[in-house]
Amino acid sequence: MHLHKFEKIWLTFGVACLVVFVSIVGVSAFTQDHTPAGGLETIDPEKVDQTAPFDHPGVTQIDDNTYQATIVAMTFGYEAPDLKVPVGKEVIFKVTSKDVVHSFTIDNTNINMMVVPGQITTKSYTFEKPGKYLILCNEYCGSGHHFMSTEIEVTES
Repeated sequence: MHLHKFEKIWLTFGVACLVVFVSIVGVSAFTQDHTPAGGLETIDPEKVDQTAPFDHPGVTQIDDNTYQATIVAMTFGYEAPDLKVPVGKEVIFKVTSKDVVHSFTIDNTNINMMVVPGQITTKSYTFEKPGKYLILCNEYCGSGHHFMSTEIEVTES
């Protein structure tokens, strides 16, 4: 097969652009320490209630400026009693599922996570304004999906 001079030029240009693009993305990901949003930790979905920290879901204070909200998604609801956090403090959300794939979305924030059985999804967020924020499931999980919601209350310190 014989390639024309212009075909060789365009083919070389295309491959060079692809190499430059992949190099830029790869170098920036490593230098800025980018990692996947979650799913790196695993859990036995049949033993969620017996595995820490999901055996006691809710909010716990880690240090002066950090809180952890442990939440279990299950059929048409979230197991997370009394979700209250102070404004301006980092909140680390740790979420898992007992049964099927769910979503964990907090309205008016950039938190939107897939919650997969057997995986622990983690995301941190700092609320800048006090108030009640709606937590809902955006992944269809069955006939009662539209009832799956709860709230997190962000209070003044």
